[in-house]
Amino acid sequence: MPILPHINNIILVGMPGSGKSTVGVILAKFCGRGFIDTDILIQQAEGGTLQEIIDGRGYLELRRIEEQILLGLNCSRHVVATGGSAVYSAAAMAHLKAQGVVVFLHVELAELQRRVKNFAVRGIAGRPGQDFTSLYRERYPLYEQYADIVIPCGKRSPEELCELIRKQLIPA
Repeated sequence: MPILPHINNIILVGMPGSGKSTVGVILAKFCGRGFIDTDILIQQAEGGTLQEIIDGRGYLELRRIEEQILLGLNCSRHVVATGGSAVYSAAAMAHLKAQGVVVFLHVELAELQRRVKNFAVRGIAGRPGQDFTSLYRERYPLYEQYADIVIPCGKRSPEELCELIRKQLIPA
C-alpha cells in the first residue's frame, strides 16, 4: 500500500538553504514518489544557471520564468521542491496548492546564514543590493501564508524532517 495515498503532491517551500532539495529527495524515496526540483527545471529550460539568468536578464525575469514553469507543472504523486521565490506568484502558488499539500520548511535566520555562504552568486531572486536578512523578512510571511503545514527544522537531520512531515500528513 502506498504511503500517504490520500495526498497527490507534496510541495516544499522555504528559503534558500532550508533543505528543500535534500529533504525532497529523501521524502520522495520514503513515500515511493517522483521528485521534481523546479530550480533544475528552470535551468534546463533556459540553458543556464539561475545566477546566469539573474546576471543576464535580472531577478524579475527569473521570477517570471519560475512562475511560468510552476504554472506549467502538472504532475501526480511527486515531491516538488520549489525555488525560494515561488511564493511571490499568487497564481503559481494557487496552482501548486490545487495539486497537493504545501509544506514550509522553516529554518531560523541565524541557521540559514550559517548554511548559505554564497548568497551573492547562488541564484537567489532578490532585488539588487538586498541582503539575506531583508530577503528572509520579506519572504517569511509569504511562506506562512501559503503553507498548509509548517515544519520547524531546527538542527534536525533530513531524515528526521521527513518523519515529521509524514506524521503531519497522516489523517487524524
